[in-house]
Amino acid sequence: MSRVDPTFLHEIKEYGAVGIEQCFNCGNCTAICPLASDDYPFPRNVIRRIQIGQRDVLRTQLDPWLCYYCGECSATCPKGAEPGETMMAARRWMTARYDWTGLSHKLYTSTTWAIGALIVGALIVLGLAWLLHGPLVTDQVQLNTFAPVEMIHLGDLILAGILSFFLLSGLFRMFVFHFREGGKWKLPPLSVFVTEAWQLVYHTLTQQRFSKCEGRRRWISHLILVFGYGSMFVLIVLFLTWFQTDNIYPIYHPQRWVGYLAALAIIYGASDALLSRIQKKHEMHHYSQLSDWLFPILLILLAVSGLLISAFRYMGLPLATYYIYVAHLVVMMMLYICIGPMGKWAHLLYRPFAVYFQVVKEKAREQSNVTAGALSSAD
Repeated sequence: MSRVDPTFLHEIKEYGAVGIEQCFNCGNCTAICPLASDDYPFPRNVIRRIQIGQRDVLRTQLDPWLCYYCGECSATCPKGAEPGETMMAARRWMTARYDWTGLSHKLYTSTTWAIGALIVGALIVLGLAWLLHGPLVTDQVQLNTFAPVEMIHLGDLILAGILSFFLLSGLFRMFVFHFREGGKWKLPPLSVFVTEAWQLVYHTLTQQRFSKCEGRRRWISHLILVFGYGSMFVLIVLFLTWFQTDNIYPIYHPQRWVGYLAALAIIYGASDALLSRIQKKHEMHHYSQLSDWLFPILLILLAVSGLLISAFRYMGLPLATYYIYVAHLVVMMMLYICIGPMGKWAHLLYRPFAVYFQVVKEKAREQSNVTAGALSSAD
């Protein structure tokens, strides 16, 4: 039996919920939502859990992750209770619950902590660059002499390992919270997890449910951003020795145009999101937290600095190449620390898994109904 906590509503407001106290649970938001169902009647169900303080129940649910915030619920709410913002805040709150370090809570609810994390990340990179950089060759660009690719690659792998550990530990806690209720496991058959695994891959790559929300343009823009960032991440972590080189290649060489395409995709997707927040064009961009601004800004800086490294290198400007390379690493560290496993990155992981868990449970229930029907017919 979940205990009622009257302070829960105020806690959710710290994560960005706006107007939730005005909701009188009319159900209009759920009725108009293109993604809600009888089993997942959000946003109404989530708002009700928060209002009566059922934090332990909300922690186990998938509903907040199944919402892509098309904004129709907030646009049509008769009381202006902004149910879409409550769903966004619930996702931030759940990310903080999955994160055993407590950093997500600090970064989401404290501007001081968020800015401090930026500064710490920048100082770490600047300090390492000052201590570990190689000779400054100034008669020609020798980036791998200044920043040996083997050393940078090792640092990338270590950082990727640390980030993966935090992300996967959060995912494990999400799994436990959802499938272990009241101290008892309620797991669907393992065979269903296996046969429906393709759903996880499919929804991770396509974000197909997003296409049902507010037309296709935002979905396509989101896919372009994910493609750009995903491609850049793979190039940096897995193929850095090929990507960071002092060789001079023609413009049509894959080493150049693959990186350029990834950078341009990031700039387009992040700029579209940033411009929408500035203009408040979409309902979901009417309210913004610090992390909502930092994410597109840092992504744009990451892509632009990467393009400048290439431009300065091919123009034969050694010092400019080295300095912008360090700036590029600073931005990358800021991105990973501030909005990595404790922020936006977590959303990219938890949402597809929530859809996967939803499909697994529905498929298991269908199989159970078929089995029960067969037994009943046999009797």
